Amino acid sequence: MTALAERGSAPSTPEPADPHPPGPGWVRPALGGLLIATAVLYLWGLSASGWANAFYSAAAQAGGESWQAWFFGSSDAANAITVDKTPAALWVMGLSVRLFGLSSWSILVPQALMGVGSVWALFATVRRVSGPTAGLLAGAVLALTPVAALMFRFDNPDALLVLLLVLGAYCVVRALEKASPKWLALAGVAVGFGFLAKMLQAFLVLPAFAIAYLVAAPTSLGKRLLHLLGALGAVVVSAGWYLAVVELWPADSRPFIGGSQSNSILELTLGYNGVGRITGDEVGSLGGAQSSGSWARLFGSEMAGGIAWLLPAAAIALGALAWLTWRAPRTDRTRAATILWGGWLVVTGGVFSFMSGIIHPYYTIALAPAVAALVGTGAVRLWRARAHPIASGLLSSGVVLTALTGYLLLTRESTWLPWLKYVVLLLGLAAAVLVLVSDRLPRSGARGVAALALIASLLGSGAYTVATAATPHSGAIPSAGPSSGGFGGFGGPPGGGQRGGMRGGVGNLLTTTTPSAEMTALLQADAENYTWVAATVGSNPAASYQLASGFPVMALGGFNGTDPSPTPAQFQQHVADGRIHYFVGEPTEINSTGGSDAAEEIAEWVAANFTSTTVDGVTVYDLTS
Repeated sequence: MTALAERGSAPSTPEPADPHPPGPGWVRPALGGLLIATAVLYLWGLSASGWANAFYSAAAQAGGESWQAWFFGSSDAANAITVDKTPAALWVMGLSVRLFGLSSWSILVPQALMGVGSVWALFATVRRVSGPTAGLLAGAVLALTPVAALMFRFDNPDALLVLLLVLGAYCVVRALEKASPKWLALAGVAVGFGFLAKMLQAFLVLPAFAIAYLVAAPTSLGKRLLHLLGALGAVVVSAGWYLAVVELWPADSRPFIGGSQSNSILELTLGYNGVGRITGDEVGSLGGAQSSGSWARLFGSEMAGGIAWLLPAAAIALGALAWLTWRAPRTDRTRAATILWGGWLVVTGGVFSFMSGIIHPYYTIALAPAVAALVGTGAVRLWRARAHPIASGLLSSGVVLTALTGYLLLTRESTWLPWLKYVVLLLGLAAAVLVLVSDRLPRSGARGVAALALIASLLGSGAYTVATAATPHSGAIPSAGPSSGGFGGFGGPPGGGQRGGMRGGVGNLLTTTTPSAEMTALLQADAENYTWVAATVGSNPAASYQLASGFPVMALGGFNGTDPSPTPAQFQQHVADGRIHYFVGEPTEINSTGGSDAAEEIAEWVAANFTSTTVDGVTVYDLTS
């Protein structure tokens, strides 16, 4: 190493012949401790968030009562309309509800266990290439990422998406070892099922997976291309079977596909949840498209608290690993892993930064595994090569930038632990200086420097993660942080949102309500005599009444209130047949981007033909009177 440093060459270390050596005896206890600590972090006080995102909790409730609702991801057990996503995450929650009954615990625990599984899978993936120390560091970074703690304690589909994508990365790493088409196909299956969790977002990792295999698999170019073609087929089959079933199912015997304007899951896939998210052309969305951003968006007020803490360090690690492996053989596994994780970060981060459509801060959980893997791998490789001045300089720079980032992020939280930002900054600066001379220190001293650098780098994000886990979150748009909403966004206490059922703008459609005991009793009276005990505009308000009453509530217009489901004629026929007991709310204009106004027409028809009453401040129409 000294000779290499004197020549100014990029240091390199030979890779072990065994891709997964047993490792020292401390690895299993350390991994066990990491997983136990992660489980405590993600499970402790989990029920404080109540129904979390009631939109998905109501669908899980429906899936626990009706197998048809479970399969399609319906918002209600009577199968009026589906959620605006493919339902893989709801399949898990619905089965949990069937096994353990409906509760906040039965809905949220599966996501927390997925978080523990993601940490374990990331450890296993990084370890196969870079050893157990890098794997443990990567797992710890993922566990202590604030947006990860947010979403692994929430019922959005992101938890399942992340777990499946990390498993896909593990399969790619296994495939790279011996050019295995089987493992590569399994990676395709994992990504395909990731599509069933959150649609096209899952495919953002595919370029990185494919390029890593194309570059580094130890076989001929022709076989590499053939294996990739087979993996692509696995993606298409594992994702496409569900689209085919739903699209071919007779429309009159299944629920309306929420989020679409033509009752088509293909439209939902390619439009509202597909290209529309990139271009901003999302028919039926509320508030119009967002303006195009830049890379700075990831450090902006909404997203930074969840993900930005170690982004600069990950960028340095990516460059350092490229430098360390620049002259390595084509099949070098470290370089292949760098392409995999670096491509994941650049493609996904780039899309999030520049997309013009709907984007929420919690989406950034998809960046967390790549950030964690790059930091874990890069830190260990640079530490081992720290006798080289460039290596020690890069490592020191990573610690400094992490400390500065932590300081700036903590400055935005002026009332929460105001002293912490100074501790993070001072420890980071001290560690960065000591890293530069750490190769001249005795082994015990060097270990102390490594521990100090680790503490300085994870203290800010770790504290923010614990604060995120300790804060109840609810609503459609949660944000990480010590107070509900964090650096912007929406949230609230368990069952939060406003009381009542009246709409009037985007906020009321995105938040849930807390029905009063009087309102709940009204809905439950004679509920067995009706298909839907009530109807109201928007899925979130409907979810509130459904979860409180325990009976199906029709969500007119779906999530945004802008889907053409049901049509006014269909609704009037349901009323004539005595299938709906109450209508909740008043006519209110919904300003959408080209969506259907069927829900508005229905509300106006109800107001013109039925007499309203007020129940604890909520406008209610009895459709059977």
